[in-house]
Amino acid sequence: MTAAYLDNLLAAFDSEPLAGEELVALMQAGLPDPTAGLQRLPVAARRWLPPTRLLRAASLTVDPFLLRGASVAAGRASAGAVYHLAGASLPLASRLPVVATLLDLAPWELPQAYQGGPAAHLGERLRARLLRDASLIVGSEAVARSAARLLRARPGRIHVVPFAPNPAAAAICAGPYAVSDDRGFAAGIAGTIALEREILGLPDRYLILLGRYDARTDIPTLLDALAALNEQSRPAILSTEAPWPPVLLLAGARPEDRSSLMRAAGRRGLDGQLIYAEPLPGERFATVVAGARAAIRSAVSDAVGSLAIDAIACGTPVVASAVGALPEAIGGAGILVEPRDSAHMARAIEAVWSDDSLHLRLRKAATVAARELPTWVDVAWMTRAVYAAAAGVGTTAAEAPAQNPDAAAGQIGPGLADPGESL
Repeated sequence: MTAAYLDNLLAAFDSEPLAGEELVALMQAGLPDPTAGLQRLPVAARRWLPPTRLLRAASLTVDPFLLRGASVAAGRASAGAVYHLAGASLPLASRLPVVATLLDLAPWELPQAYQGGPAAHLGERLRARLLRDASLIVGSEAVARSAARLLRARPGRIHVVPFAPNPAAAAICAGPYAVSDDRGFAAGIAGTIALEREILGLPDRYLILLGRYDARTDIPTLLDALAALNEQSRPAILSTEAPWPPVLLLAGARPEDRSSLMRAAGRRGLDGQLIYAEPLPGERFATVVAGARAAIRSAVSDAVGSLAIDAIACGTPVVASAVGALPEAIGGAGILVEPRDSAHMARAIEAVWSDDSLHLRLRKAATVAARELPTWVDVAWMTRAVYAAAAGVGTTAAEAPAQNPDAAAGQIGPGLADPGESL
């Protein structure tokens, strides 16, 4: 998630750079360089740091010292420079104003899963302390409130900048539906979806799971919901050609994840309802999401809601747990259920799977919402306004280039981008 955020944000900066704007990038050795494809945004320097991610939890206490040392020279930068991070760690005693994009609250929402050892506990406490003094970017009002509560962050320094859909979802699925009827795919994407179904062995109607296979995604509740549906008789309103019980596609699971999932599914009698697929590249995954009856985001923590946003950009309704950023991300384009409530999850899945009129309403709501989603260029300009506020130069400098590209010359810069860890 961190890498995708940085790639999309830097591409947006690069598409509309400000006069005098430049980037100094701090990157861990062994990770991809997110600045490699930049063409218009000047990269003043690239500084490579040791691969501390190999230390796992211990990196949370080591990285602040390394980041502090690597950024000392940048402390002499011109007025308006900021230090922007989107990874796990923040520098100690930075000479620059620090802006941190908060992509995850799970370490503090689920401490039993993410602070189990002494190193992790100490590292997350240190990170929380450093975040209190930073300007925070979050994707929703709900996450802003949670950050203020969990991290004791200062409300005046928390800035809501909505996230945009992944460009692959926005490009592949722009206008894929003619919303006048339930199966009104545009001809081009309909053929691509049919091909992907054939490759993956999917029926015409299927669900797709959104999320990684970690503690944030509530797999047990989802499997319990599917098991409950497996025991129910076929709904009377379900069209005769649609399969029952519902079929769920799980893409991207590692071999160890798949083994665990297969054991859990077998215990619940779900062997025939789950279809597994290897990780799919962005365009293929977006196409498969577009073809799904609904996307499922069963979660206990989600501070971004980006996967749900991508599904909505594809015109696909979302059934999701009402946690974190998900309620604001989904709005009327899906069904929200209480977290860890398998009975409610089962009813929501049954409804979106069986009720064609409900599904059409949700799909129409998704296509309307998709047209109103921000772009990454919008996100970049809102982020520049946060830079301006953090640097104490006001927001007008960041906003002025829309009318006068020279008005903010030398004032605002992306500062130091740290690719951090993949969340």
